[in-house]
Amino acid sequence: MHKFDELDMKIITELSRDGNTSVPNLSKKLGVNTSVLYSRVKRLVKKKLIKKFTIVVDESLIGIGVRATMGINRDPKLKDQIHKALLKTPEIVVISEVTGRFDILLTLRARNLEELHTVAIEKIGKIDGIQNTETFVELQKTDKDPIYSMTG
Repeated sequence: MHKFDELDMKIITELSRDGNTSVPNLSKKLGVNTSVLYSRVKRLVKKKLIKKFTIVVDESLIGIGVRATMGINRDPKLKDQIHKALLKTPEIVVISEVTGRFDILLTLRARNLEELHTVAIEKIGKIDGIQNTETFVELQKTDKDPIYSMTG
């Protein structure tokens, strides 16, 4: 395991809030020399603590109107085949193997409820080895910015 300190945690907290923040602005905010901050960020990328810099899209502006979570139970013998089929379904944005009453939790997005229904019944429901599904439509979502700290 790599050693990271409190400054590293402050850097990733700030960058997770706004990955577009410039190094000079971030150095002022954290009270750290610009060259020190730049080398720290570079090291965090090299050590793979920072996997990538990305964007957050307002999906409603591109026609995504429905988000849902789907719980799936599957035939364990067909695990790999099912996973490959799920990866090919563009409406699925996250696939998580979990403990509990489901084997898999999916995060899906669709233009509307009709499209979600089609994805659930015609695409996911017809995958060989899917035993049953339960879909939870998102009514409201509040994103919370993470705070990273060495002290928990």
